[in-house]
Amino acid sequence: MIYKSPSYQKIYVLGAGAVGCYFGGMLARAGHEVTFIARPQRVEALNTSGLEMDCKAFHETVQVKASSDLGTLKDADLVLLSVKSLDTERTLAQVKPILPSKAVILSLQNGVANIDIASNIVANPVYAAVVYVAAGMIGHSTMKHHGRGELLVGSLVSTSSSDDQNLQEICKLFETASVPCSIAPQIKRDMWLKFLVNCSFNAISGIGQISYGEMVKSPEIVKLIEEITKEFLAIATLEDVKISMSEALAANDSIATTMVTQVSSTAQDLAKGKMTEIDFLNGYIVALGQRYEVPTPYNQSVYALVKMMESKIK
Repeated sequence: MIYKSPSYQKIYVLGAGAVGCYFGGMLARAGHEVTFIARPQRVEALNTSGLEMDCKAFHETVQVKASSDLGTLKDADLVLLSVKSLDTERTLAQVKPILPSKAVILSLQNGVANIDIASNIVANPVYAAVVYVAAGMIGHSTMKHHGRGELLVGSLVSTSSSDDQNLQEICKLFETASVPCSIAPQIKRDMWLKFLVNCSFNAISGIGQISYGEMVKSPEIVKLIEEITKEFLAIATLEDVKISMSEALAANDSIATTMVTQVSSTAQDLAKGKMTEIDFLNGYIVALGQRYEVPTPYNQSVYALVKMMESKIK
């Protein structure tokens, strides 16, 4: 029997990249009404061929709905926000007059700035999801799953009973679609732990066009990751986030061992000639370092190299 959420009948994936297609695809596969909002080429491919989900546990083509029309969000109950961080402000400004007040937004994005950006634009509840999934798109309609696929969700503001109810319903929705999902009581800290591994791996993977598993075979890269991590933790402490070095190294090690064949989203963007989210990753640490007058030369180095590569994008 298909579980139907009483609160979230109409689900929209705003930004149908690999992450959006994985989690939206899992919900659609479980029988939920999911519409992907994407660019015209992806929309045509998804509507014509369906979403091919080449996953660790199964390989299926799921029939889905897709549209390029933001106006379809007028009946949204739940929006999975998975646009690139550099598109958050522009996209939410566009959908602000369209979204109904009942709609709940769940950010599946990288970085730690998107919740504040979104909350300053829309009045809807905006919740954070810490995403651990290794995935990539092949063409416009195939999502290749390399490993993991769980969510931690939570609110960055003090939660009310309605927030608790929303988050519990979100967890139940995903759990019944075979996506492990739990409420994190310290979601900010969990976000920064995920942010750490993004800063440790994404830029290096992008610069070298190399998988996580290959990266950690190099002692020089392992040393670079460690130095990036030390700078990151110094900034995190100033942002009221306490993560020990041993916890940080364990988080990095976990990514390297559970996502061996994955190349970062930064690497995927650069390979496709697209702008990356580096300003919201190592670039964000560099900016905070400047604000706090704390040197961040290792983060600055990988940030500068990715920006150099971006400068060649037409």
